[in-house]
Amino acid sequence: MTLEQTYLSKASNSRIRLAIFCLYFCTGICFSSWASRIPDIKTTLGLGDAAWGTILLMIPIGQICGMTISGLVISKVGSKKILPFALLGYVIALLFIGLSSTEYALIISLIVFGFFGNFCNISINTQAVSLEAAYNKPIMASFHGGWSLAGLAGASVGLLMASLHLLPIYHFCIIGSVVIITLIINKQYLQPDVKKEKDPTDIAAKKKNKPETFLFLLGIVAFCGMAAEGAMADWSGLYLIDVVGTPKHLAPIGLAAYMVTMASGRFLIDKATQKWGRRRVVQAGGILIATGLFAAVAFPHFITVIIAFMIIGFGTAGIVPTIYSIAGQRTRISTSIALTIVSSVSFLGFLMGPPLIGYIASATNLRYSYALIGLFGICIVVLASMIKVFRKE
Repeated sequence: MTLEQTYLSKASNSRIRLAIFCLYFCTGICFSSWASRIPDIKTTLGLGDAAWGTILLMIPIGQICGMTISGLVISKVGSKKILPFALLGYVIALLFIGLSSTEYALIISLIVFGFFGNFCNISINTQAVSLEAAYNKPIMASFHGGWSLAGLAGASVGLLMASLHLLPIYHFCIIGSVVIITLIINKQYLQPDVKKEKDPTDIAAKKKNKPETFLFLLGIVAFCGMAAEGAMADWSGLYLIDVVGTPKHLAPIGLAAYMVTMASGRFLIDKATQKWGRRRVVQAGGILIATGLFAAVAFPHFITVIIAFMIIGFGTAGIVPTIYSIAGQRTRISTSIALTIVSSVSFLGFLMGPPLIGYIASATNLRYSYALIGLFGICIVVLASMIKVFRKE
């Protein structure tokens, strides 16, 4: 190879891969630490389901604000330089969430958290796409496995902290310290972004806006997957409390169970992709998402819901990393801009999913909300069968 080989400079392939994996872990544990304390923060502020649904809009709003500039900034400056600053900002925003004692303070903190989260997402995935091209085999899911492994760790630590009645700010300070230390150790192994070669044919094609329309279609598939992820991240604990009647201190078990299978699934997805192809992996994911959510609705008991959440974890494991991998490798434009297009569409799943769950839950109950998200799993299966780019995967 040419450009991809030059990407792997100075450090060994495995050390660069480990560094990127560790930084995925850092972004994941920041988010899961916040998610694991949602029941405590919601209860402390005395917010109802509808009000909390509005609060959950703030992270996607911050992400959308970041999306307006992240692709362009990263394509100009480079993910190697942007990622350390973005991750530091993500940690600081997490600390302010822990300090928020009013609804308005929490709103501002979550917007900032979403803003830096988007920069982390685009820059770390840009690093991963370039490294995957150098390896010339699927490795993207294993990186996202690092994010999910961090989700499991964050949920487990959150369960411990909640059981100890430790305030979220002290919990978040511990997490922030770990993230900063990890960043200092690994940032030297980040690599310059691979620049895509251009030719007159590509430029003419881009002007017609035909080759890149698949990015928006991929974004819709990822949208459905991320709506399910948002349902689990923001509402799994509350579902166990409000629908199942689980004691509050056991509520984080739901998120932990989901993260166990999501993390383990992502470490298996790369081999599954090599064997069966990306289209079948995505279709299987949609089937599992629908099955798990419908099971949680039909059988609202602690054991059955935990099993259902684990099924959903397997389902969501391969959706986003597979979509990002296809988008980054098939595009003729800058990788960071292509990923921004896909994530701009897909993160509407986070924008619409969790708040929609809150509004429906306020009018009816959470079981109807989860049933609606289950339909998105069916949409994934249908779309993966129809989109042409999957025929090449």
